Amino acid sequence: MNKRLSLSVALASYNGERYIREQLDSIARQTRLPDELIISDDASTDATANIALCFAQNAPFPVRFQRNSERLGSTRNFESAIRACNGDIIFLCDQDDVWYPDKIAVIEERFNNASNIGAVFTDADIVDENLHSLAQHLWKASGFSQQEQAEVTASDALGVLLRHPVATGATMAFRSIYRDLILPIPEITWHDAWISLLISTTSRLSAISTPLIAYRQHSSNQIGIRRDQPGKSCAAIYGPRVLFYELARSRLLDSVGCFCNEEEIHRLNEALLFFRARAALPDARLHRLPAALYELLALRYHRYARGLGSFFNDLRR
Repeated sequence: MNKRLSLSVALASYNGERYIREQLDSIARQTRLPDELIISDDASTDATANIALCFAQNAPFPVRFQRNSERLGSTRNFESAIRACNGDIIFLCDQDDVWYPDKIAVIEERFNNASNIGAVFTDADIVDENLHSLAQHLWKASGFSQQEQAEVTASDALGVLLRHPVATGATMAFRSIYRDLILPIPEITWHDAWISLLISTTSRLSAISTPLIAYRQHSSNQIGIRRDQPGKSCAAIYGPRVLFYELARSRLLDSVGCFCNEEEIHRLNEALLFFRARAALPDARLHRLPAALYELLALRYHRYARGLGSFFNDLRR
């Protein structure tokens, strides 16, 4: 019989008094309770700390509350929560969502069934600030297609993630053995994109199509669903992706005990070349064609973007 996995929840909070109690209560209603909950609070100025400490007094599992003396920002705050976890599996948790009762149990089963799975992420129901359904699923809203889901199932999560991030942190859990690889998290990127990309180079990712959380959308969302902003230059749009891939490559090459192979590094280099070329596209539309056409003929628009659609978008942007 396999050793029972210990499970940690890493919750990052900041001025979340309006929603955090609902999230905490949903964790307490899990059919498989976590072995610990770590709450890292980013110097909230509202009642968030009081709500969390009150919950901790009667929670059916150990709760550790730690408060930053000054604001660190979302990425550093999540990093602090992750560092404090003792479990074999770390579940990332936003303060304003609601977990369905079987979330932890379903994800734990996926890890138990395959020791080569390094991270699991799921779909989610998108709801408004009052938890009313918006009749949308997170995967569809973020463009995670059925073809890409099949690629992840076929153990090519890296290929999907090099095109665009699809693993939302609020739905994600990962094995703590990868903590030294992913930490520290660069400030320039989303923590979930960073975690999922690095783990995908060394291990399998598993995608669960059943929505296991209510993913709340509201005016003060810290992250929310990501969309490109129209009117930006190619350098402004793709420059951050270039830096992201440069940092990921450096981390992989520098990490002790990294099991990624030359093929994964080659694919990362190819994606880096592609996004460098896109970031360097001239502002004058007519002058973009030669460089964009070169990338199209090299098939990089198909490997690392959305094919002809992305090609034509770059020409008319």
